[in-house]
Amino acid sequence: MQPPRFRTAVLTAVTLIIVITCIRLGFWQLDRLHGRKDANAAIAAAEASPPRAVPALLAGTNDPTSLRFRPALATGTYDPAHEVLLYGRSSVEGEPGDQVLTPLRLPDGTALVVDRGWIPIDQGVPVTGEAAAPTGTVTVAGVLFPPDALTVPTGTASPVERITKVDLGQIGAQLPYPILPIYLLLQTQQPPQQGSLPEPPPLPPLTNGPHLSYAFQWFSFATIAIVGCIVLLRGDRRDEVAAVAPHRGEEI
Repeated sequence: MQPPRFRTAVLTAVTLIIVITCIRLGFWQLDRLHGRKDANAAIAAAEASPPRAVPALLAGTNDPTSLRFRPALATGTYDPAHEVLLYGRSSVEGEPGDQVLTPLRLPDGTALVVDRGWIPIDQGVPVTGEAAAPTGTVTVAGVLFPPDALTVPTGTASPVERITKVDLGQIGAQLPYPILPIYLLLQTQQPPQQGSLPEPPPLPPLTNGPHLSYAFQWFSFATIAIVGCIVLLRGDRRDEVAAVAPHRGEEI
């Protein structure tokens, strides 16, 4: 059996390590919470800004990713022949399906990829029926986002009809014209869609995430470690007293 003082020292040291680690992790989660709140405030400010034409927004920045959540307008003609489906997206009601990504040809010869919304999973491209892209000149209004990826294709790639993320590099590689380095999440358009499909995609929700609950968990672990250490030390103390008591009786 380990000497009582050595066991006490080891138990105390281990407890201190656990407590310090848990407290640091708790404050790290609080820092992440503050960062999330700051990011949400910046996003809310961007969403509240007045919509501007996409070319004007791009001309005012060297970093297209800074336009995330910015309201924007664009006028052009849809190119449904080069539509791509964003695979595995759910409707507002949770039904499985895809989202339609349609290039919008702009007057300057470039194109803006527009996420026109959700359609049922049994559709192909180009989308037909009520979800088909309007013909003629349209003005779209929505929110800008940077792509999920910007893959640089190598060699001659086969055209794709379905992708799992908004990869403007992959989309642009199969188009006969250049595309802008951002895409638009459609909210309204003129003239409007003739039917109820595609279902306009909702904006990503702004939440504070689980950081506060995680911080409480880490602080709780630190508290449990302290209480557990105290209980064990008191138990060792009682055992030590109980072991010494018979010897004192024999001496008497």
